[in-house]
Amino acid sequence: MAHNETQDAIAGGILDGHITDTSYFAGKDPAFGLIANPVGAWSSPDEMFDFMADGGGKELMNELLEPYGLHFIGATTPGLEAFVSKVELKGVDDLNGLKLRAPEGLVQQVFAAAGAAPVNLPGSEVFTGLDKGVIDAADYSVFSTNHAQGLHDVAPYPVYPGFHSMPLVEISMNKDKWESLPPELQTVLEESVAEFSRSQVEALAENDLKAVEEAKAGGKITVIDWPAEERAKFRTIAMGEWEKVAERSENAQRVYDVLTSYLKEQGLVQ
Repeated sequence: MAHNETQDAIAGGILDGHITDTSYFAGKDPAFGLIANPVGAWSSPDEMFDFMADGGGKELMNELLEPYGLHFIGATTPGLEAFVSKVELKGVDDLNGLKLRAPEGLVQQVFAAAGAAPVNLPGSEVFTGLDKGVIDAADYSVFSTNHAQGLHDVAPYPVYPGFHSMPLVEISMNKDKWESLPPELQTVLEESVAEFSRSQVEALAENDLKAVEEAKAGGKITVIDWPAEERAKFRTIAMGEWEKVAERSENAQRVYDVLTSYLKEQGLVQ
């Protein structure tokens, strides 16, 4: 199946379920894109997991998915992406005028609103773009991947942990098949998904930490960690762009309302 066809395949009984990036279905409803990666919202996987468990996220996901014939079991994530940069970025003000590679859509919208100058560039050209000065920075991947691909050789000021992108990966299945399961098996599935997500996040975080130590030991990079107040500033700017997405559908507005209420309750926005 094509990556954006699995939802229909599950509803039609061709597949039983999927583990996938929810943003693939933003073409059906912008709400899927907003909840999948609300740029700037999260500073760690734990924040997103708490939102899903206790902040209304799980219920919200099922409000979005069940009309399409799916039931949301739980979420995982590859983790918070690091940020690759040739120049020191100590906070939001340093984004002003920064030429950066970012994917089209909400990520570019948010960075532009923060004063940066986003550039369309495929992932295969990020290294060359940084090396030749076409871009100064890049939204690319997690720290360990960036390091393994040599990006820190040409961009020695990574921001880690990152402050912008952390995709939600949903584990969902056919709604009718879910409802046909006895409660004890539903519980087993929910618990196994929670264990899977924690295991994945811990393994990927360990890879990142090893890569950070290796990079620091080389003596050629400076790892920058934004303080909480700078992350909150970026999040506040991002919320203005989320609001624009919210205007595109009733479901997107619902995502915006639930998400921003949670962030305010947790003191994560100024």
